[in-house]
Amino acid sequence: MQRILSSQLPTHVGTTVRLAGWVHRRRLLKSVAFLILRDAAGLAQVVVAAPAVRAQVEALTEETVVEVVGTVVANPTAPAGVEVVDPTVRPLGPPAVPPPFDLYRPALTASLPTQLDHAPTALRHPRRSAALRISAAAVSGFRATLDARRFVEVHTPKVVASSTESGANVFALDWFGRPAYLAQSPQFYKQLMVGVFERVYEVGPVFRAEPHDTVRHLAQYTSLDVELGFVADHRDVMAVLRDTLAGMVAAVADRAAAALDTLGVTAPPVPDEIPAVHFTDALKIAGAPTDEPDLAPAHERALGEWARAEHGSDFLFVTGYPMAKRPFYTHPDPARPAYSNGFDLLFRGMELVTGGQRLHRHADYLAALAARGEAVEPYAGYVDAFRHGMPPHGGFAIGLERFVARLTGAANVREVTAFPRDLHRLTP
Repeated sequence: MQRILSSQLPTHVGTTVRLAGWVHRRRLLKSVAFLILRDAAGLAQVVVAAPAVRAQVEALTEETVVEVVGTVVANPTAPAGVEVVDPTVRPLGPPAVPPPFDLYRPALTASLPTQLDHAPTALRHPRRSAALRISAAAVSGFRATLDARRFVEVHTPKVVASSTESGANVFALDWFGRPAYLAQSPQFYKQLMVGVFERVYEVGPVFRAEPHDTVRHLAQYTSLDVELGFVADHRDVMAVLRDTLAGMVAAVADRAAAALDTLGVTAPPVPDEIPAVHFTDALKIAGAPTDEPDLAPAHERALGEWARAEHGSDFLFVTGYPMAKRPFYTHPDPARPAYSNGFDLLFRGMELVTGGQRLHRHADYLAALAARGEAVEPYAGYVDAFRHGMPPHGGFAIGLERFVARLTGAANVREVTAFPRDLHRLTP
């Protein structure tokens, strides 16, 4: 008999079926016992009346893997309006050691560190796994949106020879006796691939050895990177980002509707045109000093509140960041060279995306590096490609875990990350 999932039970009323999954919970009443079985699709209620089978169920522990064969009957009070009766129950492994928290409760009561220490079992909780389903749906929407717009998915090295890209701290390692580093981003490679395919994207891990210990930072996270050629300026990039976000949100609403329901959240609307303010105006709105070179988290929160109040939008573009705070490959604003053709996208008052137009002329790269007092040699393989003809281009990068955390209202990005890596955590 072929196994079915719990979600398929309503279409099998009156028939005998085979289920398999984990013992989610047992309710042992005087005259009857209930075995709640959990599988990848949800929960199934199994009614146990036969004394021999009840004895088996009483001996089971939560999280033991079992097979159940029984008859499906309608019951409006059961999950999905059906339950399984007259079952046989067969363990598919030894009795499980129960985890240090109850997975059958509506919410995990254990502290987040305890959940992360026991992540392989904590992630089985419907609220934890729901966030990962939303993450998967978001990536699916990201890919589908860009595939429909003639982008090509690429895969770039995660071990690199240079430690100087964008000035961030890096993780050093030994590469057959030579120094190497974990890649901070695919920035250089995705730009170079614009010279091949014109439009590219990548989904992959990036590594930042920055000693942040906050609710919004990870040392390893998943970056959704995009780069496109033949742009007029950064506004073309912002338009692609807007459509990409809309595609991600639509995919979440479609493919992860049950997960959204589990968490009690709704997918936010993405405006047809996301409001945008220049960095200098953003400082005024946030009440920040006019000489601030960047936005602090408090400024971002203030801007998020302003965007919601003034535009009814959870999203806000901040454009024209000072060149002093942008990487050397950023294209300056021709009208105001001290400011960039770059942007951040804030989502509910937190930076979600950084992007902009890049330099595309070889001479401009040499000048930009010289102006910052940096040698060309560490970037030689990258900069040299611009001698051979590159179109005006730009791109952006979305932090997947931060996107899911903001969408679900998670207080800590680690709540939506399967196995987070940060300043203190390398296991499990």
